[in-house]
Amino acid sequence: MLAIETHGLSRSFDGRPAVQDLALHVPVGAFYGFLGPNGAGKSTTIRMLTGLLAPTAGRARVLGHDLDADPLGVKRQVGVVPDGLALFDRLSGAEQLRIHGQLYGLERAVAARRTDELLDALELTAHAGKLVGDYSHGMKKKLALGCALIHGPRLLFLDEPFEGIDALAVSGIRGMLQDLVARGAMTIFLTSHVLEVVERLVTHVGIIHGGRLVAEGTLEEVRGAGSLEEVFIRTVGEERAPRPGLSWLGEGPRT
Repeated sequence: MLAIETHGLSRSFDGRPAVQDLALHVPVGAFYGFLGPNGAGKSTTIRMLTGLLAPTAGRARVLGHDLDADPLGVKRQVGVVPDGLALFDRLSGAEQLRIHGQLYGLERAVAARRTDELLDALELTAHAGKLVGDYSHGMKKKLALGCALIHGPRLLFLDEPFEGIDALAVSGIRGMLQDLVARGAMTIFLTSHVLEVVERLVTHVGIIHGGRLVAEGTLEEVRGAGSLEEVFIRTVGEERAPRPGLSWLGEGPRT
C-alpha cells in the first residue's frame, strides 16, 4: 500500500511551472527523503499534499484518500512541520501544545497528558511555562514537531526540520523519528539540505529538479555504490568548477 501516490501533479504560479507532472510513490512505513536544490518545488509539493495549495493539474492520493474529494480526511491523519514555523509567540510552550491537540479534537485531559509526554520527549519540560516568543530557534523547531505529533498522525511531513538547530538537537530529533518509523507508528516525508543526516535516516529517496522528479527508489537503488551527496550533485547537475578566490582578501588594508 502507498501512503502517497500522485499522477501528473503540477502547479504553476502566474503561468510559470513550479512542479510538473509529479509521480510520487511513497510506501506505507517508509522514511522518505524528498531532495532537491533551492527552488526545485519541494515546499510547493508538500503544500499540495497537505491540502494547503490546490494543484493546477493532476491528482494525489494520501493514505488512501483522494485529496480533491476528501481533503479533511487527509488533514486529520497527517502532521506537518512547515519551513516557516506557525507558532503563537504569546502562548507558553505547554499552552501551544494543549491548544493544538484540542484543535484536532482531543479531549482536554488527553491533550494535557500528551503535552506532558511530548515536552519530556523533546527535552522542553523545563521551558514548558516559558513564552514561545522567548524560545530559541531550535526550541521552536522541537515545539513545532510536538504540535505535529500530538494528534497521533499516520503520516508526518517535515520541511527542513534540521535547519538552524545545533547538533545535539538534531541528534535527539533524529533518534525520535527513527524510533517512530521502526515501530511502524507512521510514514515520514522529509525535505532537507543536510544530506549526511538524510542518508542516515531515510529508507526511500525522491529527487526533484526544476519541478520534475528525476530519481526515485529505495536509498540503495538511488545511491548505488556512491554517497547520496555524489548522486544528488550528479543528478541535479549542480557541480561547478572551483571559482577563483577574491584576490583582494588577505592583502591587508590600504595605506
